[in-house]
Amino acid sequence: MSSRGQAGQAGGEPGLIDLLTLERIEADLFRSAVVHDDRRGLYGGQVAAQALAAAAATVPDGRHPHSLHGYFLSRGDPARRVLLMVSRDRDGRSYSNRRVIAVQGGVVIFNMAASFHVLEDGPDYQAHALPRVSPPERAADISGRVRLLGIEVRVPEQASPRQEWPSRVWMRSRDKLGDPAAHACALVYVSDMFTGLASVPAISEVGPVTSIDHAVWFYRRARLDEWVLMDLRPESTAGGRGMYTGRIFGQDGTLVAGIAQESLFRPGRARPPGPLAP
Repeated sequence: MSSRGQAGQAGGEPGLIDLLTLERIEADLFRSAVVHDDRRGLYGGQVAAQALAAAAATVPDGRHPHSLHGYFLSRGDPARRVLLMVSRDRDGRSYSNRRVIAVQGGVVIFNMAASFHVLEDGPDYQAHALPRVSPPERAADISGRVRLLGIEVRVPEQASPRQEWPSRVWMRSRDKLGDPAAHACALVYVSDMFTGLASVPAISEVGPVTSIDHAVWFYRRARLDEWVLMDLRPESTAGGRGMYTGRIFGQDGTLVAGIAQESLFRPGRARPPGPLAP
C-alpha cells in the first residue's frame, strides 16, 4: 500500500511520529502503524527505532535506554508493516533487558538487544568536544536529498573536502517529540543514515554501504527536536567490511550518544552520487 493510504499525513509521506507509532497487538507483540514507498528498501534506522519503541513500551516507568545492539539480517520492505516481538529477559532493581525480533512475511529482518536503566546521580565527564564546524543556521540544507522522513538535515564542513557523502551532519525532528523514549527512538532513527566510511580513500568507487550491525550508547538525555551534530569516523576496512564509530552532540556541546557500526565495504561497484556531489 502506498504512503497516501497509510501515512497519517494528508497527501504525502509519513512523518517521524507516524513512523514511531506502533499498534500493540498483545502485551509483548507490536506492529508498525504506517507504510510508505521507498524503492531502496526499508531504511535500517526505521526498523531499529521501531524495535526500541516496542522494547521501551514493556519496561517499568522511569527506566530509559542506555544501550542497544542490533543486527540487520534481511532486506525489509517499507510498503509492508513490521511485526515486532519483545522478550522480557530481565527486570532487576535498576536495570531491564529486552530482546526484539522484527519480522516481515515470516522472515526475520532485524534483531536487537537493549538495556534500560533507572536514572542515577554520578560523576559527569566527557572526553570529547563538539567539533568546530559552522552552526546549523549557516550549513547547507540537504533535507530533500536524503531518505530521512520528518528530519531536517544540514551539512557543515567535512573531515575530507573531497567526500561525496557527509560524515558530519546537523539533524533535528520537524515535529515536537513527547517523552524521553520518543527522543531516544528518534536518535536511533537518524543514527543509521550516514557513514563514517565516507572519508576512507576511494569511497566513491565503493557500492552502497549496507549496514550489518549497529550499536548505540545513550550517555545523556537528548532532545531530537533540537539540533544535534553527528560526527562519524572510520576505524577499519578489511575483508569486505568497514567499521566506523561516531558521537552525537547537542548544540551546546553536550555529548549525548555514541555509535559503532560495521557495514559492507566492497570496492569496484558503482555507487550513486552522494548528496554532496555537484
